[in-house]
Amino acid sequence: MQGVKRTALPLVGAVALLLVPAQNAFAGGPTDKGTTDTSTDSGLKDDALYAKATAISYDTSKNGSGASVGPITASGSNWTPPACWHAPLWTAKQFAKETEDGYREISGDPNQPAHSRRGTYEFRQIYKDGEYKNYNLDKQDEGMWWGAVENPNAPILERTACNSKLPFWVENGETPEVETAITPEILAGLAYEQIKVPGTEVTLAPDGTTKVNLPTWAWLDKGEFKPVSVTASLNTPGLNIQATTTAKTVSLKLEPGTTDAETYPASGECQINDDGSIGEPYAKGKASETPPCGLRYLRSSGNGTYELQATITWDIAWTGTGGAGGDLPDGAFGNDQAVTVQEIQSINR
Repeated sequence: MQGVKRTALPLVGAVALLLVPAQNAFAGGPTDKGTTDTSTDSGLKDDALYAKATAISYDTSKNGSGASVGPITASGSNWTPPACWHAPLWTAKQFAKETEDGYREISGDPNQPAHSRRGTYEFRQIYKDGEYKNYNLDKQDEGMWWGAVENPNAPILERTACNSKLPFWVENGETPEVETAITPEILAGLAYEQIKVPGTEVTLAPDGTTKVNLPTWAWLDKGEFKPVSVTASLNTPGLNIQATTTAKTVSLKLEPGTTDAETYPASGECQINDDGSIGEPYAKGKASETPPCGLRYLRSSGNGTYELQATITWDIAWTGTGGAGGDLPDGAFGNDQAVTVQEIQSINR
């Protein structure tokens, strides 16, 4: 994930069209009744406070590692990670500075369309002299301004869905009655998006080229697929929450790469053993036995190979602040293995 994205800057310009339809535009724009002085102690120092307030941090120290790791894909459902949400983004001073700077930039630019300048003015008035008074600067340490945050990995129409709601004030420690307000469960979904698991390369035996009509044993040793987890945290003056999403191996799915094959078991899905392994290692003398996990090719691959698909299913669960927790859709990740299948050579006497 590339990192979350806040509402486009300048903030007031981004919402101007929400407030004033084009037909209400006028040529001159509103009269400036004076701007709020935000030149001192704004709380913005190289945008460091903003970045700290907005960014969700991820602890990936318990994630999968290695050259073949990759992200899991939710399987068997239409679930997707959160596309957007509302979160505490600005202190009173930060919000005042950003709004006033945007207002001066747009209202003072003769190249801006009239409806944009009017929208900028009306947006500013909501927070300066309207529903709120002077950006709640007198409550600087009592709460924060909340706004929309986009997940850049989501489809554009979904990730901008939260932008229709204007920024709103929330007292520290309170939970706003907004459906899209960030929660530990939202963080869990974002942590899901960050999980990476090792690639799946099963051991096949007997050694060497697979033979037509002979069982091929497949297995994964215990310890190859340990649980992995990612913790997502949001820490601001107004809100401190986190969630840890954990993935554990459930099963191995074998797809031979051709219809001229059988799998063991018939479903092709090998369950994890009590010790964390999958399948059973091949031992000398078992060539004609049916493996608990494996396959049997019924036709030669000729001069080419079959692409055996080996996919691990991961059970996904999460725990979060305040004892919250639950299950998320299973995830899947795997890769292809080239398998050469030859006819058994016999000698006629």
